[in-house]
Amino acid sequence: MSRVDVAIVGAGTAGLHARRAARAAGARVEIFDPGPLGTTCARVGCMPSKLLLAAAELADSPRRAREMGLHVDVRVDPVAVMARVRRLRDGFVQKTREGIDRLGAPTPEAVRFVGPTTLLAGERRVEARAVVLATGSRPRIPAPWRAAGEALLTNEQVFELERLPESLLVVGAGPIGLELGQAMHRLGVRVAVLDVAGTLGGLPRSPLSDALRASLGLDLHLTHTLRSVTPVPGGGVRVAFTGEDGRERDDHWQHVLVAVGREPRLDGLDLAAAGLDPLPQVDPATGRVGDSAVYLAGDAGGAPMLLHEAAHEGRIAGASAAAHPNPVPAERKVPLAIVFTDPQVAVVGRPGDLTGGLDFAFQSRAKVMAKTAGRIEVHADRDGRLTGAAIVGPGAEHLGHLIAWAVQAGWTVDQALDMPFYHPVLEEGVESALGDLSRQLQARAAS
Repeated sequence: MSRVDVAIVGAGTAGLHARRAARAAGARVEIFDPGPLGTTCARVGCMPSKLLLAAAELADSPRRAREMGLHVDVRVDPVAVMARVRRLRDGFVQKTREGIDRLGAPTPEAVRFVGPTTLLAGERRVEARAVVLATGSRPRIPAPWRAAGEALLTNEQVFELERLPESLLVVGAGPIGLELGQAMHRLGVRVAVLDVAGTLGGLPRSPLSDALRASLGLDLHLTHTLRSVTPVPGGGVRVAFTGEDGRERDDHWQHVLVAVGREPRLDGLDLAAAGLDPLPQVDPATGRVGDSAVYLAGDAGGAPMLLHEAAHEGRIAGASAAAHPNPVPAERKVPLAIVFTDPQVAVVGRPGDLTGGLDFAFQSRAKVMAKTAGRIEVHADRDGRLTGAAIVGPGAEHLGHLIAWAVQAGWTVDQALDMPFYHPVLEEGVESALGDLSRQLQARAAS
């Protein structure tokens, strides 16, 4: 029997931040993970996907260059593109592993509960005062698509391809499906994207989602009826479906990329032995599961499955577990989600009572860059306090951060307008949307 203050299951982003926070609080900590180490982001998520997107952006540059009177020829080397993705991805993973090792390598054991706070790691029993579950998530694969067999890909296999595929059917029009689908399309791969929810990139149906759809350049079917999925001898798969336009399609695809979301990886822990089946409500301010001594962080807790959220939840859960049975509630950060398509998407905070907006077609710097697709909308409550934003357009990753910081700081529209805005920059689009909000607030006050 080993005894620790805090046992952490999972050495991904959430688990590593939980370990750091628990140790900082003076707790004796042991962290468990059978591997592979290196975090989802570095191995199969945000970093390799951005490497592919960077290549795709350059491959698409001749289209924009022609608008400026330039003629550029680009030849895509399908092997070299993927070789660079894997090479630099491996570097990111190695750097992450080195950081993990500097703080102490995790115990390489899978664990399961044998009591409320007792874990079995191999043949060793570990008794903890509190347990943090940070076991991450895995891709969700609906049953009909499992018939694709060896042609099936998720984000956990797509970056292992030694060359770009000739054709790719993407299932799921969320952030992962859109980013990888558009990147592959720009790199010369024949791509179509299927979904069933009717939404795009996590945006509700609106002029914003319409602007995104019109600019992606993808064969999109946001509602469809699947007819059949049939592996083809010699490679690939035939997929028959009825698209949202009512047309029947039956095509051969080299690969199918399933990107319909991820599910928490909690099986194998024997939560029933801890009295946690079914899983009670999780307190978002502490990460505590019901009134137990178990805390949940990161993807294991469900949406939003984002690295910065996992890191923040890990810090909350680690500090709370160290203080168990008296966890100290923490402030949650303003929600921020970004989709790295072109145009980019950023969603911040929540809607308010009023919305100020600007189409990028009227934004000077966007015109200069020949990137005028999209719109920025900023939200405020009727007292003038900023609540959030939704952006489709150039530089949304940066504009979204500015607004998230303003919302978290509790700024009003007027306080944000008092900040400096250089000219000519995309940030002036934020200024214009804030100005629209300010006029609405003045009109409301006058009435």
